[in-house]
Amino acid sequence: MNVTRVEIIGAPEMGVGKNRQSARAEKATPTRGEPRERRVMMGTKPDFSNLDACIDDAKRATLDGATGPDDPIRYHELLGRLEAAKSKLPPLYVETVFKPYVSTLNAVGQDLFNLILLRDPERESTGGLMLDIAHAILQNGEGFEPRATDAFQEVVSDLFDGFLSAEDRHGVKPPDKGVVAPLVKWGNPSFGPYTWTVAATEAFRVGASIVSLPPSLARKGLVAWGTLGHETGGHDILQADTGLQAEMAEKVHKALRKAKFKQPLAKYWADRISETASDVLGILNMGPAAAIGIIAYFRGLRDAISGEPKLSNFGPSGGVHPADILRGYLGASTVRHLSFSGAADWAEALTAETDKDLSTIILARRKTTAEDARGSAAVVAETLVHEPMDALESHSLGSIQDWRDEDEEIVSTLRTVLTSAVDLPNEIVPGTFAAHAVAAAIVAALADGGDIPIVFDRMLSVLKTMHDENPSWGPLFVSQPGNIYMRRAYESVS
Repeated sequence: MNVTRVEIIGAPEMGVGKNRQSARAEKATPTRGEPRERRVMMGTKPDFSNLDACIDDAKRATLDGATGPDDPIRYHELLGRLEAAKSKLPPLYVETVFKPYVSTLNAVGQDLFNLILLRDPERESTGGLMLDIAHAILQNGEGFEPRATDAFQEVVSDLFDGFLSAEDRHGVKPPDKGVVAPLVKWGNPSFGPYTWTVAATEAFRVGASIVSLPPSLARKGLVAWGTLGHETGGHDILQADTGLQAEMAEKVHKALRKAKFKQPLAKYWADRISETASDVLGILNMGPAAAIGIIAYFRGLRDAISGEPKLSNFGPSGGVHPADILRGYLGASTVRHLSFSGAADWAEALTAETDKDLSTIILARRKTTAEDARGSAAVVAETLVHEPMDALESHSLGSIQDWRDEDEEIVSTLRTVLTSAVDLPNEIVPGTFAAHAVAAAIVAALADGGDIPIVFDRMLSVLKTMHDENPSWGPLFVSQPGNIYMRRAYESVS
């Protein structure tokens, strides 16, 4: 059993979550008397004027040192706390997470529980997984960072639902496993953002993955929230369809060789397909904000570690992640394939931003030219976005999820909400999702005059409002909120 940690709205009357693609399709229909150019900010140029402040915010979050709640390592005390926390979980997670986990703990017993912890002192394998599942239940049940936890949970649920709901996967079979959105937790800051995929949580018979963020990100480090597209929109989705990841690796390798890139570079990308495809999926789910968020967050991390806020140009042979510089170019190339009208401008801006950190690129002990780095990233992005996959019934990732002008329009509207002094709305406009809120917050924070603490605080409030309306966290057993939508025989025209 693989237990490896992976690192880093329905009918308005019903108040439930219409899936993203159907909501976008509705918004794509022109409204009478409203010129299209007024409804969609076509070709808006990206503004990175406040990027340095966002990088510093990410650095301060990295250096914060908050560790979150202590690990629940006392067996009988843990069982009692879990039982008390049960009432705060919705039925969906009681059945798929709480019951199988507690049943497994009871079967394991105190002695084996302690042995599992003893054999994993660094909490990087089975012991860490066992405690993280407990943290996810307890932090929800005991109210650790309640507003930020609900906001975090809403983003993860939205990103998961955006790719796996039945309507978004029209013509694609249901996922093979892991159809319930992950549970979230805070902790282990030295690991950064990470995921235990459903392939790992199966060791405890748990039917959902676990996504973790460092506790400091409940209060600062806004751009790091863009990595949730990578963790949930990426790793957890790749594990949902059997054979998808291996097929992607094969097709990426084949496409790079066909484009005349040398075997070592093609192998380098293919060997890191999990992290590579997760970056692409995150951007398909969250738009260009996810791409610039990765650049800003990595610079903050590098500054905290080495004192230099630059993307790394070094990719070790044994590393599972592509070198930072490649991920910058991959993000730019992926954004170029999105459907919104400003995609080319964003792609150019992201490439230029990545170029600022360019030096000698060493990948698996081989020197790689800047031209090959950019060119190979472009081939990888095109393959992962557009190549039909057998594991997806000959559909491509880009045909299931995309970022359109309608998404940019929502982000533009939310930026006003997040940066103004007006009261936050009590209800969220149908068609607005958590990914939009995070994207809007990142873009607002990056722009000239962005007040990061205010934007961050208001983002959490908006996400909390969305979470309170999420049917998966209500009394019904709803695994994909996006499946709850009304099919109308006709659309009224005003």
